[in-house]
Amino acid sequence: MSIRIVHTSPYTDQKPGTSGLRKTVRDFQQENYLENFVQSIFNSLGDLSDQTLVLGGDGRFLNQHAIQIIIKMAAANRVRRLMIGQGGILSTPAASCLIRKYHADGGIILSASHNPGGPDHDFGIKYNIANGGPAPEGYTERFYAQSRKISEYRIFESRDLDIDHIGRYRLGETMISVVDPVDDYARLMSFLFDFDLIRKQLASETITLCFDAMHAVTGPYGRKIFEVQLGALPGSVINAVPREDFGGGHPDPNLVHAKALCRKMFSTESPTLGAASDGDGDRNLIMGKHIFVTPSDSLAVMAANAHLIPGYKEGLAGVARSMPTSRALDRVADSFGIDCFETPTGWKYFGNLLDAGKISLCGEESFGTSSNHIREKDGIWAILFWLNLIAIKQESVLQIVHKHWRQFGRDYYSRHDYEGLDRELGDRIIEGLRSRLPELPGKKIASYAIQSAEEFCYRDPVDGSTADNQGIIISFDDGSRLVFRLSGTGTAGATLRIYIEKFEPDPAKHDLDPQSVLADLIGAAEQLCRIRTLSGRPAPSVIT
Repeated sequence: MSIRIVHTSPYTDQKPGTSGLRKTVRDFQQENYLENFVQSIFNSLGDLSDQTLVLGGDGRFLNQHAIQIIIKMAAANRVRRLMIGQGGILSTPAASCLIRKYHADGGIILSASHNPGGPDHDFGIKYNIANGGPAPEGYTERFYAQSRKISEYRIFESRDLDIDHIGRYRLGETMISVVDPVDDYARLMSFLFDFDLIRKQLASETITLCFDAMHAVTGPYGRKIFEVQLGALPGSVINAVPREDFGGGHPDPNLVHAKALCRKMFSTESPTLGAASDGDGDRNLIMGKHIFVTPSDSLAVMAANAHLIPGYKEGLAGVARSMPTSRALDRVADSFGIDCFETPTGWKYFGNLLDAGKISLCGEESFGTSSNHIREKDGIWAILFWLNLIAIKQESVLQIVHKHWRQFGRDYYSRHDYEGLDRELGDRIIEGLRSRLPELPGKKIASYAIQSAEEFCYRDPVDGSTADNQGIIISFDDGSRLVFRLSGTGTAGATLRIYIEKFEPDPAKHDLDPQSVLADLIGAAEQLCRIRTLSGRPAPSVIT
């Protein structure tokens, strides 16, 4: 075995986004494309001879191939130790857990999150730092700078390693540990939640569960935690076997892509709790019998009840939400007298707040919630939180949510996604809104008077760093608001997301259809940005 130095040429499109480098599989299959980016990461991390890195992915197409390449490149770059999930499987939350528990210096996670998988779809690589969270912009800018000047990469010439069995290996100077991907994560969950109480109520069928793993990474986690450790009925976890193409589905846990679960939850055979997670296990969908809990409401309910959960019985230091997430959380924070921080979209923005002890709970409207136990959003954790809450309160999901609305009011909320737009059109729409911001306050759109119009800019209260141009907010005099932003999670074209929000304090008006309640605001959004007119599309691609 020897180290081979391969001469290469840079690619110009390897700039990571908020969740690493996401491209199509075809892009990653270009000559040296994967190797260039991995070497750019290694070049940016300095001396690797005393560093421990975690490695794993969501099992999508190219996962196994990429892991073998990264193992050989890590050894050639003299990484001291690699920890790899058995079979190359490691959810994003579990990777964060391992990094933090074993004081690793960072981790490489192979995933394109909720994007489809397969040879004609997407792949991704992201780096997480020593706190277990996504690499901040300072890191990703260095990766990008290295990728633009790279001239060679280093790789060990050796056969592929057996990563399907737990064990230890040595490749050059690198020690490699293949570990159970679930054990340490499950142990952490058992410290945070009352497994005994949940187990008793699942055993008596006081609580029943249907968890849709969407043929993604959380299948093994769901089976081991929900069915084996907690004793949920066999078959409670569906679509549990991870597949390279996610079974031909779209591993995004929302009402459009988790159709089978939604049908079940609105049927006469609905279990107590219905839930799903995404490709890499960091997102969650929460449903009860005949109710979908919006991620914004789920976050607010968690904050209001966290003191009942064993891992949070001392209360919350503070909470945070992404700017487009509804302000339901703000009302809870105000009632408890704790701080509520508003950040840009992107989980990395919560990291400093968590590390500084300013918050204990955080979340995004894009189906992500988590706490200070790791530095990633966490799908299984969110489901366990709801299971534990149902077991404690002995109430249905519907009862818990309705009681919350009676106490705090309801934020009617919806997100309309226009996917796969021409990038130029997306930029033109946002630029058109931006240019009109000074003239909008005081004007009436439909029946709404605009109170303020601004572009969200964030100043981190911990390190003073700033993030500009994070979305356009149109606020109305009745407290309603619209948010417009372009999303960077896809690999083709642009996605325009429109967020519509209206607060309703009257309990007598809490059981209305959200799209009907928000209809006038939806019309106002079209008047402001003209997305349907300009794109020729009669409706959004996805409504959540």
